[in-house]
Amino acid sequence: MADTLYLSLWYPNLRLAALADKLAAVLGAFAAHGGEPTVYAATVWPVSWSESPVFQKVYGRDEDGVDPKLAVTDALELLHEDYAYEFQIGWSLWELESGPNAESRWTRQPRLVRVTGFGPLFDEGAYEQDGHIRVDFGTDAPFLDEHLELDSVGAGHVAENILQLMALARAVEKDSGATARLLWSELGESLAQRLAVRLGVRN
Repeated sequence: MADTLYLSLWYPNLRLAALADKLAAVLGAFAAHGGEPTVYAATVWPVSWSESPVFQKVYGRDEDGVDPKLAVTDALELLHEDYAYEFQIGWSLWELESGPNAESRWTRQPRLVRVTGFGPLFDEGAYEQDGHIRVDFGTDAPFLDEHLELDSVGAGHVAENILQLMALARAVEKDSGATARLLWSELGESLAQRLAVRLGVRN
């Protein structure tokens, strides 16, 4: 069963004014780990997810995208304790693509990842559970599709996806100065254990 994969990051005594630098550092780490160097879109949410955005700008992909620092500067002009700041950035993974005549092949597919920074009062203090910054990777299928039978090629690509994920998690933690990070899914199961089982690793 496909699930959504998240990375949450926390910072000690984070002041709202410092959130911009943290977000720029997280977004800037993607380029070295399978991601794009520019931001696709920025959205600012007031109070809770049920409200309409107070700011939304789509820059575009590739050459139309903007530098992470510029996107963060644009969005955080509206700096409020009860706002959330969401950015979309491209990230490529190996995925199994179905072709004609039921043939399938592995290709690197781009996906849009959401990076969100939370003001301390947004959605009744959601940052305490979700992190000061949360990365939403989308479906965990490229890492944990248990229904997919893997040959040696497929297993290699899945392993590469997992290593890319872990390298990015380490990089954003280091580059942004996070003191705690958590890679998790909505199912609440042990993600590390599921990854190990998928790759046939035994303790």
